[in-house]
Amino acid sequence: MQIHPDTVPRPDTGSRTAALARKATELEAAFLAEMLSHAGLGKAREVFGGGIGEDQFASFLRNEQASAMAAAGGIGLAEHLFRSLKAQDGANE
Repeated sequence: MQIHPDTVPRPDTGSRTAALARKATELEAAFLAEMLSHAGLGKAREVFGGGIGEDQFASFLRNEQASAMAAAGGIGLAEHLFRSLKAQDGANE
């Protein structure tokens, strides 16, 4: 499920709601990066064994892939996070 445009303004606008939407998408991307890591995406192959440098750069690739997944709609976590953040933000006003 994607954060629907009629519910949330575009993330590039400067409003408080847009900032919450950006943070929700960032949190979903972080979650997806961690899940991709545990799934083994980007692990060094035994054949070439690029060492610690390969492991470090693999994390950059994993993070970018997770960000692209979240921006494309992700798994629906961002929408739930956004609603929760919005409810908390409204309670604090």
